[in-house]
Amino acid sequence: MKLIPFLSYVIKAASYGLLVAVVLLLLIPEMREGTNLSLNIFANQDSKAKPISYANAVVKAAPSVVNIYSESIENNPRYRSRPIQRVKLGSGVIMDARGYILTNNHVVQNADLITVILQDSTELTAELIGSDEFTDLAVLKVHAANLPVIPIDDSLTPLVGDVVLAIGNPLNLGQTITQGIISATGRNGLSSNSYREFLQMDAAINDGNSGGAVVNSNGDLVGISTAQFNRSNQKESIQGIFFAIPYKLAANVMQQLISNGRVTRGWLGVSSQRYNRQLKGIVIDEVTPQGPADLAGLVKGDVIYQIGNTNIISINQALDIIAETKPNSVLKLSLIRDNSHKILNVKIGEIN
Repeated sequence: MKLIPFLSYVIKAASYGLLVAVVLLLLIPEMREGTNLSLNIFANQDSKAKPISYANAVVKAAPSVVNIYSESIENNPRYRSRPIQRVKLGSGVIMDARGYILTNNHVVQNADLITVILQDSTELTAELIGSDEFTDLAVLKVHAANLPVIPIDDSLTPLVGDVVLAIGNPLNLGQTITQGIISATGRNGLSSNSYREFLQMDAAINDGNSGGAVVNSNGDLVGISTAQFNRSNQKESIQGIFFAIPYKLAANVMQQLISNGRVTRGWLGVSSQRYNRQLKGIVIDEVTPQGPADLAGLVKGDVIYQIGNTNIISINQALDIIAETKPNSVLKLSLIRDNSHKILNVKIGEIN
């Protein structure tokens, strides 16, 4: 029978082949790391690397960014009472499938008619749910189904150096993407009525970008575009300084506007422009007569170093704690007056 020698030959050949394969895997690690080296031995080794692209982030986020046109009618005696129509241009972000859209307050302030245009050119009339002057945010609502919602990651913490994309409708050119990085976090003092901390970035925004989305390289919402840097000297050439409202602050304001139509903030009735690094507290410069602080016994020159059980590390932190305290709640303030430690209980008022 010649069959048995033939089978013996085949088994020996297969064994030798398997042995050679094992030796190759041991001697060439790349072959066992899934690099497909064994399949590319004869391939062209000069093939180009894929270019860096943020197209996937744009595909995820851009459909949820809308164009906003707010119209107002003004009567001016100089024009013989003929009404004048004024149109403001801005952007917005679809935050909820129920039709809630975040934008800037200054985009829709005093508007008689607000029109939202989706990326697919669908035109919708929007209702103003509420606005907040302190954060320059407003919430709109449109009635439509299957709206694209911006991707959101609640665990996200923006860091200096993160790549960001600004999406909006600058100068009414149509939806536009600009790219940059987060240049700084915690910027404050950008307006006379706001102590909130902003994200600084160098992704360009222009008129029409206001209220648009700032997203990261995954397409997740980082903030709401809000402002360019205002030049005190118009002759100065300033580039690459733009600001956004952080997502977590914007989301908190949005929820309050949806629930209550307004944002409720606590009020202490003091002003402070100095942080005493030696005493590690804020120095009270003025106390509003008959305000919560005055009624509790605070005076000019007091240094507040602790609110409740929280040590104070900055003026803005202290103001945030007070603002986020429910009006009529009682806060314990630990302070230093004339080198003596004192504790005062203050019934927090409400900012009107």
